Amino acid sequence: MCCWTGTGASIAANKVAGVRAALCTDAYSAEGARRWNDANVLALSLRLTSEPLLKEILDAWFAAEASEDAEDRENVARVGRLDLGRTVP
Repeated sequence: MCCWTGTGASIAANKVAGVRAALCTDAYSAEGARRWNDANVLALSLRLTSEPLLKEILDAWFAAEASEDAEDRENVARVGRLDLGRTVP
């Protein structure tokens, strides 16, 4: 998802059940979002992301896999439990 800053796109995407969107501004944040947060939607800033940087971000995003570390999985589960109390108007 993209918008001028990427912030609005990530906020909107995270309103959809099952979406774990992360605003990523570099390859490290893209890899970490996938690995430690099990993100499944990438949000990008159209203003800040050059074509070479986009390639780095996408390469990192698609190469990364969710961590199998028990502590990381519990953190992901903890965030998932926050969705259980959400109501939609």
